[in-house]
Amino acid sequence: MNKTLSIFCDESGDMGNYSKHSPYYLITLVFHDQSIDLTDKITQLDKNLDYFGYSNHLIHTGPLIRREEPFKNMDNNDRKTLLTRLYYFMIKSEISYKTFIYKKYEFDDIFKLESKMNKDITSFINAQKLFKEFDNFILYYDYGQHSITRIMNLIMSNCFSKHEIRKINPYDYKLFQVADLVCTLELINEKIKTRELTKSEKYIFHSKSDFKKDFYKKYSQGILK
Repeated sequence: MNKTLSIFCDESGDMGNYSKHSPYYLITLVFHDQSIDLTDKITQLDKNLDYFGYSNHLIHTGPLIRREEPFKNMDNNDRKTLLTRLYYFMIKSEISYKTFIYKKYEFDDIFKLESKMNKDITSFINAQKLFKEFDNFILYYDYGQHSITRIMNLIMSNCFSKHEIRKINPYDYKLFQVADLVCTLELINEKIKTRELTKSEKYIFHSKSDFKKDFYKKYSQGILK
């Protein structure tokens, strides 16, 4: 029987020059064996979110934490509950993930950054035993950034003989929303190495130690090395 691996891709940041407001660029890949049915877990997540009238909407983690639209009028407890529901869906599902983090000041131009990303992701795929278990590979991406679309097309073609790439609507795929959540958690974990949580982040995570204990410790068990 052929086995198919789903790969959900999302990014955080932009390919522009380094700035204090945009010092990092991250790309996250979430992996799901399609033979493992997540329907019941997705249904349960939707029921939990429906309590807030949010079952068919996109949980975009960054705006949720920063209290931006469409979460602007939600109180802090409701925003934390939405994030926590998605978080527990993530850690209870049989998935894994990998995030590649880049400090933009280390690259003179976008081409060097793209080249480094290509090499890193390709090396990771070639070294992972996981990918040898599957016959088919499907990449799900919303084509949000042209550079990522181009890089991932090249990587998929070079690494997998049987593959396809599907442009998706983020609203339709909970695992794409998980990829967005992973990006956010990894970005926060990177930033708090040198600074405190922001005011908005404290409303959700309270403190650096609470973030590590209540979120990052459990989540990190799914990270592929």
